[in-house]
Amino acid sequence: MFYQDCANDENTPVHPVSAPDYMPVEQLRALQLHRLQGLVKQVYANVPLTRKRMDERGVKPEHIKTLKDIALLPFSIKNDLRDEYPFGLFASPMNDIVRFHCSSGTTGKPIVIGNTKNDIILWQQACMRALAMCGVRSSDVLQVAYGYGLFTGGLGLHYGGEGIGCAVLPISGGNTDRQLMMMQDMGVTVMACTPSYFLHLIDEAHKRGIDIRKDTKLKHGIFGAEPWTEEMRTKIQDATGIIAHDIYGLTEICGPGVANDCQYHNGLHIFEDHFYPEIINPDTLEPLPDGEAGELVFTTLTRTGTPMLRYRTRDISRINPKQCECGRTIRTFERVSARSDDMLIIRGVNVFPSQIEAGLLKSDKVLPHYMINITRDGDLDKLEVQVEVTKETLSDEIKALEHLRAEIAHSIQRIINISATITLVEPNTLPRSEGKLNRVKDMR
Repeated sequence: MFYQDCANDENTPVHPVSAPDYMPVEQLRALQLHRLQGLVKQVYANVPLTRKRMDERGVKPEHIKTLKDIALLPFSIKNDLRDEYPFGLFASPMNDIVRFHCSSGTTGKPIVIGNTKNDIILWQQACMRALAMCGVRSSDVLQVAYGYGLFTGGLGLHYGGEGIGCAVLPISGGNTDRQLMMMQDMGVTVMACTPSYFLHLIDEAHKRGIDIRKDTKLKHGIFGAEPWTEEMRTKIQDATGIIAHDIYGLTEICGPGVANDCQYHNGLHIFEDHFYPEIINPDTLEPLPDGEAGELVFTTLTRTGTPMLRYRTRDISRINPKQCECGRTIRTFERVSARSDDMLIIRGVNVFPSQIEAGLLKSDKVLPHYMINITRDGDLDKLEVQVEVTKETLSDEIKALEHLRAEIAHSIQRIINISATITLVEPNTLPRSEGKLNRVKDMR
């Protein structure tokens, strides 16, 4: 398999694992159609929800004769994974599943993705292609500061780095002192983490008299899991001298390795031999041509454990109509500019206001009126939740109020895995509305 025996030449313009990135377009489209037809047959045969929806549309697998026929197929959404929790969308038997990955759900139960051995291999290869696109080679030392465990970020970049042949430092998130020490002592050349955490590392390094440009060997940063701007890329590069790369992924599709930017930073290249992209109008759900902005939709062409058919990401972007200067034939999409739902990304974690509400309302001392405030202290996100409490509660002793704050904070953290500052306020303090009330103030 060409993914093995990767070259160790820093000057090699095209890394061996990148061969599919340059596939002739006609050959790529033929491969996509072949894989799409096989996927539809598998899902129709093994996933009752999809079969029911296709039958309601009068669509059978044999109706998929061209790539445009994908528009005949039903969409998948995140609620499908919640409603069919835990195994209802699996398209392979349990004895073929070798690993689960999960992301948080609105009421504490996660969405569950089952991976077959083949899924894990293909995911590793996608992450290898992403790293190779950044210029990472087997001589590099890769520090992975994404979270490990049920979250896909850490393990995805970990296995991608090992596949390339890097020396991988699986440090996970947090513990800034150790991060900086290991970065220097281990001769780290590539850092993988959220961009906001890397900015925090820059600030903390400065406080300790560490100049990342002079005192480390760092050359590349692989940043994702939260939105970030070109201005942030410039800030990172100017402060450290590294090249900052954007990696894109989501648990429902595979995790990191769905797309990545090349050295030209003109959008993110989609590994579309595995992930077929569409842009749709989020209101009419009609497909849009390349170049028009809309909601990004992916179909997992090669996944066998929990394949996704026309999965609505809620991310707003556009597919670039022109081929990138790098010569890759796989298309690019613009950096995600917004979302079509109310999901928040805080410290790299997907959070829904309804999750916070679920944590708040576990206490009978709070009223169902709250406000979520998100700010940024330096380069780290801060989450504050203001909540009204009963008059009787406010008359309690200070010790009792502190206990209530801690109890609510613990309840929320159990659901979203993020700490929050809880502010208790008097009744009738927070805004009311006869219509739709915006309970979120994002002041980042």
